[in-house]
Amino acid sequence: MNKFADFIARNQYSHMIILAVLLLVILPLSMDIFRLNLVGKYLTYAFVALGLVLCWGYGGILSLGQGVFFGLGGYCMAMFLKLEASSPENTAIQSTPGIPDFMDWNQLTELPWFWEPFHSFGFTLFAVIAVPAVFAFIIAVAMFKRRVGGVYFAIITQAVAAILTILIIGQQGYTGGVNGITDLRTLHGWDIRTDEAKYILYYINALLLFLALFVAAFVIKSKLGRLLVAMRESEERVRFSGYDVSGFKIFIFCLAAAISAVGGAMFTLQVGFMSPTFVGIVPSIEMVIFCALGGRLSILGAVYGTLLVNWAKTSFSESFPELWLFAMGALFIGVVMAFPNGLAGVYQRYIEPLLLKMSKKDDSPSAPTPAAKDASSDKADNGEETLTSEERKHA
Repeated sequence: MNKFADFIARNQYSHMIILAVLLLVILPLSMDIFRLNLVGKYLTYAFVALGLVLCWGYGGILSLGQGVFFGLGGYCMAMFLKLEASSPENTAIQSTPGIPDFMDWNQLTELPWFWEPFHSFGFTLFAVIAVPAVFAFIIAVAMFKRRVGGVYFAIITQAVAAILTILIIGQQGYTGGVNGITDLRTLHGWDIRTDEAKYILYYINALLLFLALFVAAFVIKSKLGRLLVAMRESEERVRFSGYDVSGFKIFIFCLAAAISAVGGAMFTLQVGFMSPTFVGIVPSIEMVIFCALGGRLSILGAVYGTLLVNWAKTSFSESFPELWLFAMGALFIGVVMAFPNGLAGVYQRYIEPLLLKMSKKDDSPSAPTPAAKDASSDKADNGEETLTSEERKHA
């Protein structure tokens, strides 16, 4: 036990290893495919929480519209999957074969021009990152170049989420409306609805999450990470030191958007649809709760916070479907008041000192026993007598 405590306390990668064992070994072996697929869905939200750790926890940029980027990444992937499912053979009964069913219902007779590039999977992968990043860049430049920040920026991002949700619902013929893009079946002919496919997608999702964790850890430990913390504490001082504060803010906001979009794309693959309910204000605020509960200064805390909140949400909503929103609000308020640094703060304050104490206790030299003391004294006496006899012999 002491060796295990020493490993956790001293090895900086031990927490990442423990999370990897949990996600890649323990959960797949202990859960059925339905529950494992739920965990995979929760992990897609962890991408958003991870992005919030970077832009909110370290950069001091609170965004209440991260669901926008999650949704954009998901819609880009959904467009490719929907086009594959809408081949002329599969849509022969429609008035216009070869276009998605919701377009045919809304009396469109040809595929819109902005849908055409999504026939290519390579372009889709590029768009999953590029479209949300460009959209985030436009918002960030418009705000940060004018030194808009704090609560004003949070309200503006919330308004952007509301506007985009209304736009998606209003353009039903192009986006699927309130139902979203549904009935997604295959990826290059591979049926993503089978149990085998769900296992594979779960592992791909987990590995992409670890890649995002390593990217976030690299940013935090770099000079950029130190500048983000300095900007959060005193933005004007960093600006007077000669740094372009707006440029750093734009970069970290776009990086957080790109990470969130990867989660959205994986959500579409694992769940099989994408709708505007994941773009609006409510899911964006929920994602902030995931980050706050885990600890807005901990990248691993964001993952654990996401898993814990969604597990509680699923368990509570199954038993009390009308009360789970109140329970989530109470959980968030309680954590913020009692543990402002979230689960990571609880670990650093209570658990980590205990582990360090256990490891130091294991390293401390043990006191000699009375028998050992007697043996050592006998040896000393014998040595002294021998030395004395030798001296006498020489004398």
